[in-house]
Amino acid sequence: MIKVLIVDDSATARHVLHEILSADARIEVVGLAADAYIARDMIIELKPDVICLDLEMPRMDGLTFLQKLMLHYPTPVVIVSSLSSSSARVTLDAFEAGAVDFVQKPHAYLFDGKTEIQEELIHKVVNASYAKVHKKVLYTGQYPLRLSETTQKVIAIGSSTGGTEALRAVLSAMPQNSPAILVVQHMPQTFIPPFAKRLNELCAMDVKVAVHGENIQRGVVYIAQGDKHMVLRRLGVRYFIEIGVGKRVSGHCPSVDVLFNSVSKVAGVNAVGVILTGMGSDGARGIFNMHQAGAKTIAQSEESCVVFGMPKEAIKLGGIDEVVPLEMIAKSVVKILNEE
Repeated sequence: MIKVLIVDDSATARHVLHEILSADARIEVVGLAADAYIARDMIIELKPDVICLDLEMPRMDGLTFLQKLMLHYPTPVVIVSSLSSSSARVTLDAFEAGAVDFVQKPHAYLFDGKTEIQEELIHKVVNASYAKVHKKVLYTGQYPLRLSETTQKVIAIGSSTGGTEALRAVLSAMPQNSPAILVVQHMPQTFIPPFAKRLNELCAMDVKVAVHGENIQRGVVYIAQGDKHMVLRRLGVRYFIEIGVGKRVSGHCPSVDVLFNSVSKVAGVNAVGVILTGMGSDGARGIFNMHQAGAKTIAQSEESCVVFGMPKEAIKLGGIDEVVPLEMIAKSVVKILNEE
């Protein structure tokens, strides 16, 4: 049984979240807290497996509480909060502080047993119960890259739960002259522009949201839009990005499998594939296809993952050359490129 503590200053929200979660036989709501101070005492007494946390609360805001929680009593946290451009930035701060996932709070809670938030919330709380809360990976600096200026290499990365911080660790350690990097991170579209902007401030490479039809350039990281598939295409010696609406693949849009499959077809041996932390199996088949096409492939190690699902499935299929701790992935990618 997954023990859940709900922390929200709205009595209505606490009531509805309680009803939604209690409807699932795997979950037991062990406490309801109206603010961070009440939650603090409940955590010590009840020892919840997962905390559902609102970010906008009186006395102490959710982000400050989360930062203190991760320092003194690390626990998987699912943010359940309203979403706007400003709150998206705060939610990214929450991911950086250690939150596992996010569910958007609807404007009005109307519990009818069939709401979209019900399925999403239960799914993410159950996933969070498997998560391992890690200490933050420190910035390690860039590794020198000796790759020829004319070499047409492409790096493809896929990630999900826990991926925002995993990507920060990997991309901030990649040198400015790296080949183009294409990234699919499972995340709502509202988060993507501020996420790309934040990474751009931290990385030697330029980081941007991918645009349909643009040629990929060395030294640039392209983040997939949050609601469309991203694929790699080739015309002569030119690689370019195609963005398009499509059905969910492996449960997701954008899908890591869609990106990896396209890279396997057009880049083949000139690609490096990396699969990072995340629940489920998206990307496992795609990185296997990359491996079969001659690409070098890397999976994040279990001990460094928030959730080992995606790397685990990729390893099981036999499509992985190296299993590497998060803090060593950029070094491994650069080593592969330097050996080419």
